[in-house]
Amino acid sequence: MLHRNAPQAPDDDLSAKPQPQHCADLEAAVDEILRRIPGDIGLALPLGIGKPNPLVNALYRRIAALPERRLRIYTALSLEKPKGRTELEQHFLAPLVERVFADYPDLAYVGPLRAGQLPPNISVQEFFLKTADYLGNEAAQQGFICTNYSFAVRDICAQGVNLLIQAVAARINPETGEREFSLSCNPDLSFDLLEHQRAAGQPVLTVAMVNEALPFMPGPALADARLFDLMVEGTGCSHALFAPPNAAISWADYAIGLHASSLVKDGGTLQIGIGSLGDAIAQALIVRDSRNHDYRAILAGLCSGGAAEAPDGWQKGRELGRFEQGLYGCSEMFVNGFMRLIDAGLIRRLVFDDLALQQLALEGRLGAAPDAGVIRTLCERGRIASPLRASDLAFLQSQGLLQAGVTLAADGHLLFWQGQTWSNQPEALAPELIGLGWRRAALMHGGFFLGPRDFYQRLRELPDALRQRIAMTRIHYINELYGDAQGSEALKRAQRREARFINTTMKMTLLGAASSDGYESGQMVSGVGGQYNFVSMAHALPDARSILLLRATHDNAQGLSSSIVWHYANCTIPRHLRDIVVTEYGVADLRGCSDAEVIARLLQVCDSRFQQGLMDEAKAHGKLPAAYQLPAAARHNLPETLRERLRPWRNSGVLPDFPFGTDLSDEEMQIVRALKKLKHASHHPVELVKLIVKSLGPQAPVPEAWLERLGLNEAHSFKQLFLRRLFASNL
Repeated sequence: MLHRNAPQAPDDDLSAKPQPQHCADLEAAVDEILRRIPGDIGLALPLGIGKPNPLVNALYRRIAALPERRLRIYTALSLEKPKGRTELEQHFLAPLVERVFADYPDLAYVGPLRAGQLPPNISVQEFFLKTADYLGNEAAQQGFICTNYSFAVRDICAQGVNLLIQAVAARINPETGEREFSLSCNPDLSFDLLEHQRAAGQPVLTVAMVNEALPFMPGPALADARLFDLMVEGTGCSHALFAPPNAAISWADYAIGLHASSLVKDGGTLQIGIGSLGDAIAQALIVRDSRNHDYRAILAGLCSGGAAEAPDGWQKGRELGRFEQGLYGCSEMFVNGFMRLIDAGLIRRLVFDDLALQQLALEGRLGAAPDAGVIRTLCERGRIASPLRASDLAFLQSQGLLQAGVTLAADGHLLFWQGQTWSNQPEALAPELIGLGWRRAALMHGGFFLGPRDFYQRLRELPDALRQRIAMTRIHYINELYGDAQGSEALKRAQRREARFINTTMKMTLLGAASSDGYESGQMVSGVGGQYNFVSMAHALPDARSILLLRATHDNAQGLSSSIVWHYANCTIPRHLRDIVVTEYGVADLRGCSDAEVIARLLQVCDSRFQQGLMDEAKAHGKLPAAYQLPAAARHNLPETLRERLRPWRNSGVLPDFPFGTDLSDEEMQIVRALKKLKHASHHPVELVKLIVKSLGPQAPVPEAWLERLGLNEAHSFKQLFLRRLFASNL
């Protein structure tokens, strides 16, 4: 097993490989790439913020001007600064984007890809799309590679990859004084890709670009400099990271997050995602731990539906207590919500990369720091020998159980402190030899990270002791249960006790199948990512559960519709893997249920405006007894009821719109609310007419700066004057 604090590489020994060639100029780096790869280029790029945008852009522009060369880009999640689709949105976003995204350079290929104007010698294929950004885009839809996150390396390499370019972080090691490098936000696929291609005899030119803005992450993210063939560092390489601001948490999202948080078991394992639902879960967990009385009252109110009080037994299956043992985070995406849970002390359960130590941890026999009793127990269980062998000494030191300076003398004694010798018997080790802290323990494993600006800043400023506890690692280790280069299946099973894998879906059929990545038409909204992996893992682990979060309704230009439907052509999670589904109206535990029971339970967490029609359809197909009727407590699943239950807690600040802060000012938030109302009304004629009528009446004055922000301060055309009145009336 690789040492958690040793640089990783696609093989065990890079000593025979030379140090990378350094380039201080982006164009010089492109020259060298083109010289070393004279033919077609199959370029693999990390997903998200691990892309070295300036270098990618320089290569893209060069190839675009060389029609005889061909460039095929394989990646996922190509991020672009928001631009706005209407004039109002564009005016509003311009100063916000300048402030939040600073000098982040958009990827040069994204604009042409969106416009369908990629050069004929360049193509882009992604296995995960930025959510809903490429609907109707023929090039993106036709080039989409549908694969699980943990299979992405295999499937991308099958296309022919001969170039990997990645942004890396660099620092001077405080202990050794040597310069070291980290894959930072994206150790998820790169190591595996290089190993895969080397095993296949297909060499890959590996290029690193140092971005000083990337937080340095140690442990499994460390990379030996000789892993890279080229190292690009200098003017134009460092830039701001893509930082999506926190989204406001809606009423429905808070209700979903609160229900989901009551399924998380103390001492267990947690996986969540990005966005308002992830933030809602994190905030609900913090409230559960820090304001437990309030938390129980909120849940009781939510579970009461339209009744005055919650029915007896509503607590069944719920976890309502504080976190005495803490949680362990194991998630493909390390998000801001996890950082907040770490800072709040909820994510604190340590896991170890040795099975014997992990078993001791599960037995409650490992303290906050190493002690001699642990070494004795390891000897009793045969993990180490007595007297200690050289391999035992290396193991104990790597885990922090023995001081780093302890060595074996020629006569078999232990040497330490200016030549003093000590007994080499694990049963009676001197206290002076015991290590001061665990060295290979983690409270969080993540594959990649993405979040707002303050999240990145927090990562940059982490105390080293805490930084060592956050292990950014390969996605195969996180998303798969069976053994890999980082750990055995037995180890993963021991670490991932009482796991709750929480993911989001878009549609759920009444029989329990979920659609999370695409539409019935075949248009891809995003991608499967790791969702299938986590769902199947939840069924493979005896005490784990898969929890799919679902907003009960969806409102768009076609009108309001139910997210729970009788049938849906696209399927991400088949119904034989159904488990727990959570909507804003409650929890539906579907594991092991008959079809009729699955239908009944999903109907009870469905929006009441759609329950009758769905129930009738299920009965018409003979899947629900003709005499079945909804329980009274499930007949008031309406947004108004939800708001009534949550309003006191939102008004009191227990459930704020932005529990983890926002990049928007108070004025910007007021403008956003008004613009959202206008946008919603534009898709609903009746609502739009009401707004128009309202705008004809008396209006409160609007700050001139707000009108200027939207380009409406000097409105002259009918359209501008009309928009100005609509905006003012919505404030």
